[in-house]
Amino acid sequence: MIDSPHPDTPAATMTTAPFVAALRARWAMGRHLCVGLDPLSERIPATFRHGVSPGEAVLAFNRAIVEATHEHVCAYKPNAAWYEALGDEGHRALVATVAGIHEMAPGIPVLLDAKRADIGETNERYATAAFDVIGADAVTVHPWFGREALAPFLDRADKGVIVMAANSNPSAGEVQDLPIGADGEPLAVHLARQVATTWNAHGNCGVTVGATNPARMAAIRAAVGDLPLLVLGIGAQGGDIAGAMAAGRDSHGAGMIVSTSRAVIYAARPDAPASEAMATIGDAAAGLNTRLAAALA
Repeated sequence: MIDSPHPDTPAATMTTAPFVAALRARWAMGRHLCVGLDPLSERIPATFRHGVSPGEAVLAFNRAIVEATHEHVCAYKPNAAWYEALGDEGHRALVATVAGIHEMAPGIPVLLDAKRADIGETNERYATAAFDVIGADAVTVHPWFGREALAPFLDRADKGVIVMAANSNPSAGEVQDLPIGADGEPLAVHLARQVATTWNAHGNCGVTVGATNPARMAAIRAAVGDLPLLVLGIGAQGGDIAGAMAAGRDSHGAGMIVSTSRAVIYAARPDAPASEAMATIGDAAAGLNTRLAAALA
């Protein structure tokens, strides 16, 4: 949804998808943090790994993280690769993690970070897997096949679609900074505007931005109006909170899903007892969300 588009950015829709509505409800409560559930089995505190398989350890750890952090977040973001690497038990852990979030923290959306990209019938299967098998409320996708190819995702008005536009990794600019058109607009900005103006018919789209480049964030915010931004690069990647929040805020003073994983889920020492580990992780999430909210105040 684009409530207050840039003057040169016509709104594609005035509807609000359930995913976006859920985010706005959390933002209104001052919750801007998105915790990435990307647990590496050998880094999970030992108390969760004793006597169980890696997949069982991941699920137990994830459920404990949700219990410890749900009061402080606007969303959770499991990355599919971390679960796929564990085979069948990883898939079971992912499905059970998503179901557990919906059970333990109703109203908090789950964004599956899968970065899917293909055409036609293949994307139909990807969409079915993400939304109907895994149960995610939203999914990340790559844009390079165009709107027609992404229709199986975009046409799911009940689900969110976060399109990869700008990223925080060092080499992202090799492609995303390429100049487009007579005015040399960066490709990432051009793409984000395309999503906002022509792909968002159901009000269910968002785009990614990198916190390591606040100027690019600001350009994308100007291009997309109040479209949700998935902010990458806060935490271990070194993105500056104050600069990113100033660059990415929407017309309502929010509008960002600020993702971090390692800074929260690995906040506890590896040999900490479960109660201590979860208290430390909960404190890490609370502290980071407090900093985000303060930067938006």
